[in-house]
Amino acid sequence: MLLTGTHERILDEKKRLTLPKRVRDQLGEPEFLFVTPGPDECLWIFTKDGLEALAARLDAAPAADAEARVFRRLYFAQTEQVDLDRAGRILVPDRLGQFAHLGHEVVLLGVRDHLELWDHARWKGYLAQHSPRFDAVAEGAISGTAAI
Repeated sequence: MLLTGTHERILDEKKRLTLPKRVRDQLGEPEFLFVTPGPDECLWIFTKDGLEALAARLDAAPAADAEARVFRRLYFAQTEQVDLDRAGRILVPDRLGQFAHLGHEVVLLGVRDHLELWDHARWKGYLAQHSPRFDAVAEGAISGTAAI
């Protein structure tokens, strides 16, 4: 699955997020999604297959790896399955919305195998901080010397 694009959205008063039709088409119109905590205080949104692929990568870490155990516990304990309604909306769980400091205005990003949900102001700050480094980051990522 290849998820792409930047979509400025609004969370309604019930904390529902309407996914753009283009994103729903990219996702394949699933009945539910998984909302998870992500790095940089954003939320990750996965399909079941996407979350299972991530889980398989995490399972590759040895069971004796203490950091991997801590991450798996914290990550999966906070992951929530959410229904995708007929209008293409999901309900953002309150505690995850608080984790990501989500306000009324949000930004939904396609990041290859998952979506990210950011508070609008926090995303603009992240963009301002990291955009000037795009060329250097791209060079390292493409040459394989940097992890993205």
